[in-house]
Amino acid sequence: MEVTETKAKKKFAFPHSYTLIFCLIIAAAILTWVIPSGQFETVVENINGAEKTTVVPGTYHQIAKAGYGQGIGAILEAPAAGIISAVEVVAFVLVVGGAFGVILKTGAVDRALFSLATSLGDKGILVIPLSMILFSLGGSTFGMSEEAIPLFAVFISLMFSLGYDSMTAILILFLGTQVGYVGSTINPFNVLIAQGVAGVHGNPLLGYRVICWVILTAISIIFTMNYARKVKANPESSIVYASDQLVKSKFQNFEQDKPFSNGDKLIVAGFIGGLGVMIWGIIAQGWYMVEISALFVALALFAGVVAKFGQKKIAEAFVEGCADFAYAAVIIGLARGVLVILENGMIIDTILNSLATLLGGLPKALFSTILLGAQVLVTFFVPSSSGAAALTMPVMAPLGDLLGLNRDVIVLSNQFGNGLMNIISPTGGVLLAGLAIAEINFSKWFKVGLKAFGILAVASAILLYIATLF
Repeated sequence: MEVTETKAKKKFAFPHSYTLIFCLIIAAAILTWVIPSGQFETVVENINGAEKTTVVPGTYHQIAKAGYGQGIGAILEAPAAGIISAVEVVAFVLVVGGAFGVILKTGAVDRALFSLATSLGDKGILVIPLSMILFSLGGSTFGMSEEAIPLFAVFISLMFSLGYDSMTAILILFLGTQVGYVGSTINPFNVLIAQGVAGVHGNPLLGYRVICWVILTAISIIFTMNYARKVKANPESSIVYASDQLVKSKFQNFEQDKPFSNGDKLIVAGFIGGLGVMIWGIIAQGWYMVEISALFVALALFAGVVAKFGQKKIAEAFVEGCADFAYAAVIIGLARGVLVILENGMIIDTILNSLATLLGGLPKALFSTILLGAQVLVTFFVPSSSGAAALTMPVMAPLGDLLGLNRDVIVLSNQFGNGLMNIISPTGGVLLAGLAIAEINFSKWFKVGLKAFGILAVASAILLYIATLF
């Protein structure tokens, strides 16, 4: 009787993030045996100054399954293959993590945030809308995504100082940049590439895109502020209350009674200046991960020297920072392993061709809603916005012609679907990195993120349908 009662009390435990991704790798491998292998013919074109491989519509053909089914060997190789495939991102996270280890070790950033939180008092909640507008604008214009990873640690510390939780920090940074992707205006990785592949000249829906961005960003801000207010009113109601108690010391490991010194101010000024240089480099110079990594290494050395750290202390702090970010770096590579399996199994094109065939004969009103769902589904298999655009636009854009739709509506569906799915996708590298830094289980995020996803999905479906009426 006691054994039975004990079993009944056991609750379902959501699997560890590594376990979840490995299960997805296994599921992807099984699909390579069930779904026929096939491919479209492709051509290499110059789109907006960059060479991209695009699909030739109407050229899909099945190929023999022999050799493409992914077996046990491929499953076991997928984690390493994924890390190798994502090596640029993995290296970026580790180097930036090490640099942050040095910067945070000085305590200057923590003391600055604590001073800011003290001075703001009850007005601290204004940090949420101001920050989310900024991050959403970054996602909408230049595709800010991985660039936000170094800021997770800073915002988690800031939210703790303001009386909120780590989930609030995830919402501000990740949901902020991601909703910018959903409401992209001139994002080169989302809108411009998709328009180029679809044969759309100019940006015919730019004005409408701006309206969509405003609406979707406002929804996300309201969602985040409502969540934050509930946590502030009752901290124990936080979905991450227990885990936050364990990690607070990591993000607030400074002496609160120690004054915010001139040296601290110099380090913070250098850090803020570095972020300004990063934004300039990304927009004006085309910087990406290698250049941004170099900038953070320079900031770490600057902070270490100003704090009068010796070479040994700087090196040790760098190693500790790498260790803190190692979980995030590895999980990004593991998530890429799912895509490696699907690509090696040659089933992605088959899935896309099936979706195109399904959507071809639907009436306009139903088409727009199901098209959004189809783009969400495609993003699960192809998380990259530019990758999804290069794969789907050659197939989906002609469907718009058949239904008398502006092809830019099809592009709009791609940016909506891609951004929405990545809010809750268990293979999204930036999300998993943020959760790993905060030591939040994916199941916790899913409970919160699914609500945001549902609200934004309904709003996006309505906005997409309105676009079909133009």
